[in-house]
Order: sequence, then C-alpha cells, then structure tokens
Amino acid sequence: MYRMLIVDDEEIITDGLAVIFGKMELELDIYKAYSGREALNLLHRTRVDIVLSDICMPEMDGLELMEHIRRSWPQCKIVFLTGHSDFNYVYQAIQAPGVQYVLKNEGYPKLIEAVMRALQELNDTMQVNDLIRESKEQLNTLETLAQGDYFRHLIHSVKADQDMAGDFVRLNIPLDASRPVLIALGSISDPESSRTYMDRRETALAVKFLSEKLLKERTVSLGVIDRYGDLIWLIQPDGTGEATQPEAWEQMIKFLEGTFELIQQSCRESLEIGIAITLSAEESAWSRLPVVYDKARQVQHYRAGDGERMVQKVQLNEAAVPDTLRDRFLRDKVETLAAHLEAGRKEEFLRLFKEMAEPAGQDPGRCNPYLTELYYTIALMLMSYMNRWEADEETGGSGLMQLESHRTWGEAFRYLRDTAEMLFSVRKSGEQKRAAGVIDRICLYIEENLDQDLSLVRLADVIHFNPSYLSRLFKQERGINLSEYIEELRIRQAKDLLRRGELKVAEVGSLIGYVTPQSFTRVFKKWTGTTPQEYRADVVGG
Repeated sequence: MYRMLIVDDEEIITDGLAVIFGKMELELDIYKAYSGREALNLLHRTRVDIVLSDICMPEMDGLELMEHIRRSWPQCKIVFLTGHSDFNYVYQAIQAPGVQYVLKNEGYPKLIEAVMRALQELNDTMQVNDLIRESKEQLNTLETLAQGDYFRHLIHSVKADQDMAGDFVRLNIPLDASRPVLIALGSISDPESSRTYMDRRETALAVKFLSEKLLKERTVSLGVIDRYGDLIWLIQPDGTGEATQPEAWEQMIKFLEGTFELIQQSCRESLEIGIAITLSAEESAWSRLPVVYDKARQVQHYRAGDGERMVQKVQLNEAAVPDTLRDRFLRDKVETLAAHLEAGRKEEFLRLFKEMAEPAGQDPGRCNPYLTELYYTIALMLMSYMNRWEADEETGGSGLMQLESHRTWGEAFRYLRDTAEMLFSVRKSGEQKRAAGVIDRICLYIEENLDQDLSLVRLADVIHFNPSYLSRLFKQERGINLSEYIEELRIRQAKDLLRRGELKVAEVGSLIGYVTPQSFTRVFKKWTGTTPQEYRADVVGG
C-alpha cells in the first residue's frame, strides 16, 4: 500500500482533503501535516510515496520541502496545490521530475486526477516484467554466479579473506572492502510450492534485480542468494566524504526501510510472492559477516505473524557468537530439510523426507549403519529446532535419541515425520502468539499514553515495525482499525472526565491528546452525536 502525505498550513484544508481521499477506494494510507517542518519530521521517520502540498507556506515553503523529499525519498511523487499565481513558483515547481501543479480554484476533480496520475506513475515504476526478462538473460552469467559463490563462501567461513579488495575488483563487486557494510536478509515465501528449482531461482533473481534498481538511488548494494534460496543484501552508502559520517548510515537505514516496503509490495503484485525482510540497524565489519548473517536468520524466525509485509529492523551486530556446529556439519539433504523447516515449507519438507526415508521401508533388519546414521542425523536436527523453539512439551519429542524403542525402521522414521509435523504446527502457533503479544503491548502503551503522540508512525517506532505492517496486524488481531481503537479509548476517557466535572472542556481534550479544543469537539461529536458541553449538561441534568 502506498502512503500519501497532505501538507497545508490551513487545518481545514488539510483535514478536508484527508476526508475526501479517505473515502475513495484507493490503496492509500493518508498522513497529515500542518506545516513544512511537521511534514519534514514525518519524512525523516517513514517512507512517503506521494506528497500533496501547498506551495506557499510560512517558515518552509513547498519548494524547500521538495528539496528535502528529493534527498530522502527519490521515488516520491509531488503534487503542489496552491492559489498562488506567481509565475516563478509555478515555473520552479514544474521543472522538477515527478512533480505536478494544481491551482486551488481548479477544484477537486483536477486534484484527484493528479493524485491518480501519481499513483499510476508509481505502479509503472514498480512493474518488474522487464526485470524478470533481464533476470532470465543473466541467470547463467559467470559474474552473477561468481559473486554469489564468493559471498556464500564469506558468510560460511570462519574468517574473512585477506585480500578482499582484490577479490572485489576481480569479480566486479561495487562494494568497498575497507568500509563497514550493512546486511539485510529477505526470506521468500512462494505459495506455488510445485515450482521447480529453476523457477524459484528466477524468482529470486527477479527480486534481486528489482531491489538493485531501487536501492541504487542512494546506496551501493549487491544482492546474492544464500544456500536456503533466500536473498542477502550487502549495502553501503553511496559516494564518499559525507557518506562516511554516522548520519549517512542513519539516513540510509531509514531509506532502506521505506524502499524494502516498496519491494515487498511489488513482489506481491507482480511476482505473487511474499518476502519477509530483516534489516540490520547498524553497520558491521566484514570480519563479522558470518555472525551477523546467522543472527539475521535467527531473528527472522522469531518474527510476529507471517512477516510478508514486514521490514524488521534489529540490532544484529551485538557480540553474540553463533553455534557454528549447530547445522553446518549436517549432510546436504538434511541441511535442505532444516531449511524447509526454518522457512515453514511443510510440503517440501515431507516430500524430501519421504525420499530420504524410502530405504527404511525396504530393510526389515535392525543392523543397518546407514539408516542408523540417517535416523540420528535427522533426529539431531529436529531436536535442535525443538530446543531453539522451546517446543519439547508440545511435540513430545523427548524420545528422539531412543532409536531402540522402535520395533522397525518404518516405525522409527514415522516417529521422526510425526515429530516434524508437530514442529510445523508449533512454528505456526508461535507466530500467532507473538503477533497477539505485540498487539497487547501496543494496546497497553496506548492506554498509558493517551495524551501523547499516538500516530501510526510513532507506535510503529515503539515496537520497531514499519507502519503499514502494524496497521494490518492490528486490524487482523483486533478486528478494528488502530485509529478507531485509539479514538474509542480517548472518547471513553473523555466521557469519564466530563462526568466528574472537575476540568474545563479544553483541559479534558488536552489530557487525552487533542491539541486544540476544536479538534476535540469535532471528534467527540462524530463519535457521540453531541458536543462535550452538551454531553456534560445532559449528564449533570440527569
């Protein structure tokens, strides 16, 4: 879903336009700002796709705001709305790409047409048909394969190579081996599990080329596919000089959050796949790449919900040493089983398990070294996940290491399969429980901070989610929109304070988060059908 920010120093215009566009059946989240400075603050906190702004405002006019937008969100479309007829303003506005200009006296139809045109331009930008074709053409090129192999080697090595800079030059890798790097992990969820290996490979490459097209606006990046079929992005700020400052990394991370949301949206609409993104909140030294990668995979599993609309920003560079023996010593097929279990791909897991366990149905004897090794290798993998997910009680897998308790090989491998199926159920249940827990935390925060900023962006910052995902997750868990829930709580608290009669109406509004008495009165009447003064009079009269 795209986001539109409406900016005007006249509150009645801003609120009126928000109502008009809110009633239209558009895939738009609407945000409001009553000054250029307020708009700039929001733009620094989250991605915005369309800005509908007055061009002539005090303190910061629309043209100055446009320059900030261009630096922060290059893909953002701008529609200037003004009654100002000065030719210089108009001339400067229409010279910039992706900018439209609408006079206030042209009416709502002209304005709606401009917004629809901006939406179409965004959709055209996000189309990936050409990128899919490009990915197929480049699938077998030496450079793409060599870069992927090289970084898989780095990720799974104990220490970084001595001459990384030389390797980068030889492999035409655009990254700087002398500067730290930021890592992002994308786990692709493909509903068409019957697709072949090459189909999945082409899909992953399509996502890679799409992301590199969008990320190049402000970064130097490279996407590679790991051994699980997931995408890893290695990212640095573009340029030199100011780009080496800490502020450059902070600004880049904000840019990445918003851009990866667009990538997720395009994947859903054009490729019909979901992709969960885990984004490091800080840069790392190349030598820590294996540690950071392992932490990213661990964090991605412990996400709330399915994560397909989620960009999860986390601290991956903490001094945690991964258990490198946990799954790297397992044989190739068991590694693939672990990858399917990790990603929740039940059908693929059971299909491969059936293939691997086939010899168990053909050997009635008990002394078979190969089957013994295979059983314990799979059992150790399952036990590892049971311990990590704390699922021993749910799965009843305490007997995994007791091969002698099974009468036949067929019975033993059926026990492993049943344990794995229960682990898949535990995984799904865990996602749902964590989603409910997150929403409970948000509700508690709202109740304790009714007089504070409870905008979607602010609440998303509290739990480190992107705003769109929080909005959908809340509606999914509670059945109502987050904004409706907040207003309902505020109105309930307002009624209680009004009944007590100890505070003036304006003081009541301020205590529950309304900046102006007019805003409080307007919202209260919308919800109750009466003004705060009338409500208090009715209660006292009763």
